Amino acid sequence: MEPTRETRLREIRRHVAEILRLLRLDPTRDPELRHTPERVAEWYVDFFGDADREEEPEIAPLAREGNEEEMIVVANVPFYSVCAHHLLPFFGKAHIGYVPDRALLGLGSVGRLLEHYARRPQLQERLTEQVAEALMRAARPHGVIVLLQARQLCMEMRGARRPGRVTTSAARGCCQEPSWREEFFRRLSTR
Repeated sequence: MEPTRETRLREIRRHVAEILRLLRLDPTRDPELRHTPERVAEWYVDFFGDADREEEPEIAPLAREGNEEEMIVVANVPFYSVCAHHLLPFFGKAHIGYVPDRALLGLGSVGRLLEHYARRPQLQERLTEQVAEALMRAARPHGVIVLLQARQLCMEMRGARRPGRVTTSAARGCCQEPSWREEFFRRLSTR
């Protein structure tokens, strides 16, 4: 039987309190930490709540008239995720271009699809690939290109301990061709 929300909250609270104690941080003595286990549990359940859901959000492509090949670019879509290796946040902007065939994507659909995959422990590279593949399945365009630019707090707080942005991209269909890639980057540069 699937644990209830309250059961998950209670278990996460217990584990967070234990982690704090193991770090010699006492929520019963430090007033700033007193409600930390509850806050962390609420955030984890809210953020990761549907992370195990396999089905993608409903995307209803819109009928398209005409047959000219024109790229549509949706730029600067914010996203937030958590690194699968360290459970530290990474966040940034997504830029998505596609060349429709018979269907257009609603702008909200692109954001919902991005959020669906971002709301699980992730690698930015895998997130980029998943969004590109899902867009190809959803609208069957001639091609799609996805570019994610993000700050990786695992890189800034651990490892290199240097600020920086990580950029990943994935192209499918006609967007693998240099002319379409150039068109995509040209359009981004004018924003």
